[in-house]
Amino acid sequence: MFAQSTLTGTITENGEPLPFVNVLLKGTQIGSATDSNGYYELNNIAPGEYILLTTSIGYISKKTTFLIGKNEVKSLDVNMEISAENLEETVVTGTLKPVSRLESAVPVEVYTPTFLKKNPTPNLFEALQNVNGVRPQINCNVCNTGDIHINGLEGPYTLVLIDGMPIVSGLGTVYGLSGIPNSLIEQIEIVKGPASTLYGSEAVGGLINIITKHAPNAPEFFADAYLTGWGEYNLDVGSKIEMGKNTDLLLGVNYFNFDQVIDNNGDNFTDLTLQDRISVFQKWNFKRKDSKLFSIAGRFFYEDRWGGELQWTPEFRGGDEIYGESIYTTRWEVLGKYQLPIDEKVMLAVSYNDHSQNSVYGDVSYLADQRIGFGQLTWDKTINKHDLLFGTAVRYNYYDDNTPATATRDEVWIPSVFVQDEYKFAEKHSILGGIRYDYDQRHGNIFTPRAAYKWKISDNDIFRVNTGTGFRVVNLFTEDHAALTGSRDVIIAEELKPERSINVNLNYLKKIYADNGTFVGIDASAFYTHFSNVILPDYDTNPNQIVYDNLDGKSVSKGLSANLDLVFPNGLKFLVGATWQDVSNTEDGVTQRQILTESITGTWNVSYTFRNLDLTVDYTGNLYGPMRLPTLGELDPRQEFSPTWSIQNIQFTYKGLDKFELYGGVKNLLDWTPNRGNPFIIARADDPFDRNVQFDPQGNVVATADNPYALTFDPSYVYGPNQGIRAFFGMRYTVF
Repeated sequence: MFAQSTLTGTITENGEPLPFVNVLLKGTQIGSATDSNGYYELNNIAPGEYILLTTSIGYISKKTTFLIGKNEVKSLDVNMEISAENLEETVVTGTLKPVSRLESAVPVEVYTPTFLKKNPTPNLFEALQNVNGVRPQINCNVCNTGDIHINGLEGPYTLVLIDGMPIVSGLGTVYGLSGIPNSLIEQIEIVKGPASTLYGSEAVGGLINIITKHAPNAPEFFADAYLTGWGEYNLDVGSKIEMGKNTDLLLGVNYFNFDQVIDNNGDNFTDLTLQDRISVFQKWNFKRKDSKLFSIAGRFFYEDRWGGELQWTPEFRGGDEIYGESIYTTRWEVLGKYQLPIDEKVMLAVSYNDHSQNSVYGDVSYLADQRIGFGQLTWDKTINKHDLLFGTAVRYNYYDDNTPATATRDEVWIPSVFVQDEYKFAEKHSILGGIRYDYDQRHGNIFTPRAAYKWKISDNDIFRVNTGTGFRVVNLFTEDHAALTGSRDVIIAEELKPERSINVNLNYLKKIYADNGTFVGIDASAFYTHFSNVILPDYDTNPNQIVYDNLDGKSVSKGLSANLDLVFPNGLKFLVGATWQDVSNTEDGVTQRQILTESITGTWNVSYTFRNLDLTVDYTGNLYGPMRLPTLGELDPRQEFSPTWSIQNIQFTYKGLDKFELYGGVKNLLDWTPNRGNPFIIARADDPFDRNVQFDPQGNVVATADNPYALTFDPSYVYGPNQGIRAFFGMRYTVF
């Protein structure tokens, strides 16, 4: 009887530990998978010579021969290499079907939880600040709500999906990006440019698809908690629970709290909104014959947030004594996917969400309800060289609020049909064409075609051309917070027509593998988007008004964008991105740069691992060029254009403890806030109800000794966060 031995080791890729790598002794039943630190352990091995097989999607499988003796504990580390053929993650967003990112005719950017961990944030809204060409825009200095800009386009042009379901839109955009624990995210896919052919209204400028984990691939238990020097507390907890042989439950809870009244800029208003938020997420995966998909997910979200004068308490809510903006949000979502039990690939997807918002902005109340139901049936069929997708969908939209703009509730059913065909007409060339038809009873027939061409020059060189169209039906008050705050009058000039867009995007992807193990990735794009019937808030014609109207002219977004990915054998990694963009509106022959749109952006992520110390350092940041800001007339002393500004962070992560990670660092190293160079940020913060403002007979503000700049209260002069430098510390615990 031979004594049994043990084999241990770590699986890495350029010094970074690789989780979920399959480890197997060839010819035996002895195997395992690596944990979050890339560690594996194989027990009960008889003495002898073996071949260790290590496999993982996206990496070249490796065979390592070794000898092990009697009663021996042997260590064997393995370095994996990226596979050119299977390099990229599987993506679904561009074509509604799973394909390798390299094979997708539509450029899709992919971000994993590893990317999010390099700069931990309490929600995905803030996490996107380090994605090139994507900018979280804060729209109000008081309540800090905002939206996501892609290539300089306003937030309502960005559609947010969860597991491919368009359940986050309009009223719920920011809230849809809050409260999803990072432990439950498989990856985030971003498409820049219209995608209405597949996703309908609101996918005009781009879309963000948050894909949650398949339960069998999730850790058994995960907890991540951190706090900051400002008093923010965030907790993510996730767990995988087996409910019998054929059912797995994925459960996640996120809780965030910030209750410190801070006023570093001295204007008697909170610098950061106080928040108390909880989100509970469940996803059920059912094992079926032939591995056909069946999953159901649900999420509940509640948040209480307020900002305003430092003396505000809930008893002043909705009154005109002390100014405060208080928002109670209740939201629930359910979504499911079911692959029909037939030979053909037919998928049924359904979702529904209910969003209720009870808000007050000073003494102005905003009570709103939005419900979105969605059902879609798709048939994925391959015939010869044609990769076909047929689909039909129906969308239910319900919206009601207490504003004058919504005299009656908006309730509409929008049926749709679409077809897509990707045809490989040569070994390295393929084209994709598609068209969608929607019927909206308010606006009639809507057609949105798209086309794409892909030239696979080699396994490491891809050239793509994409063109597509988008449309968007506007719910004004669900999307523009500025229409509800401050004292500007809201003017709706006419019945708003649907917006339309046409986009052309050129993309080149290059991968270089050096003999010494260095990897270089280049992803460059040129884009051009032309909008008609665009609706933009006009702050300029009359400083006391916000005028909403369909632009009698054109709006254009054009630019260049590039990402550079560098990985060195010693573990040093660079991910650097830059975007130049020109977003303008032309009306009556006059072209003007769009407000709150930067001309240049830059992002970076530099990582290095000190292997002997189990310590990783991450230096992340972004840079934004000047953008035109909403001032209140010629006398307003605040800067018309923002300066070039940057937010930079550093983080240290220690992985030397079993199942634990400790991390900490400093956010906003430069201590940058928008009040630099400005006498104030919020106009008339000392008179938020405009009691001492005088107007002439035409309604214009009169300059007085008390109001020398002829201003009214207005918190919309905002382009970045008011949070200064702060330390943070956190801990992660994972059980696989």
